Amino acid sequence: MRLISKKARRGFTLIELMIVVAIVGILAVLAIYGVRKYLANAKTAEATNSLGQLAKDAQGEYEKESMAATVLSAGTSAAFSRALCKSASVSVPSAIASVSGKKYQSSSAEWNADAIGNSGFACLKFTMDAPQYYQYMYISPGTGSAGDTFTATANGDLNGDLVESTFQITGTVNTSFVLNVAPNILSVQPEE
Repeated sequence: MRLISKKARRGFTLIELMIVVAIVGILAVLAIYGVRKYLANAKTAEATNSLGQLAKDAQGEYEKESMAATVLSAGTSAAFSRALCKSASVSVPSAIASVSGKKYQSSSAEWNADAIGNSGFACLKFTMDAPQYYQYMYISPGTGSAGDTFTATANGDLNGDLVESTFQITGTVNTSFVLNVAPNILSVQPEE
């Protein structure tokens, strides 16, 4: 009887405690890795969503008629008048250092820098109101001819280590004057 009551009062052994501590440590490491991966994916979602919107905006602007504002005489016709928006003169923000390891709050003036010539982000009617992790650029000759292309790019440095991640989507006007947009966004070192 005395032997049974002694065992009932006995605590955990050192080995049992060490196993529990090891298991808790492994679970903590896995949780930290998962949270970091989740945060990185949440930040890269900004770039993919914004580039997808830029591509949609480029398609929408291309499909609009953009003929001259002149009156047609009776019995005459106007030429085919679709064209991509021309390149943005500046990226937003203007320097990658502005988003290197931090967020940047852009202004509407930056997005509308090309409003006078109706090109770039102003032509696309694209802006971002929320703080951003990436620098955005839009490039296109905007000629309206077959073979005309656009490229929208997002560059970022999420952790400030001077290694950039790049996301890019492109589109090309084919010989039937239809704008084809790439089905995927190219990503280089997305979580750098």
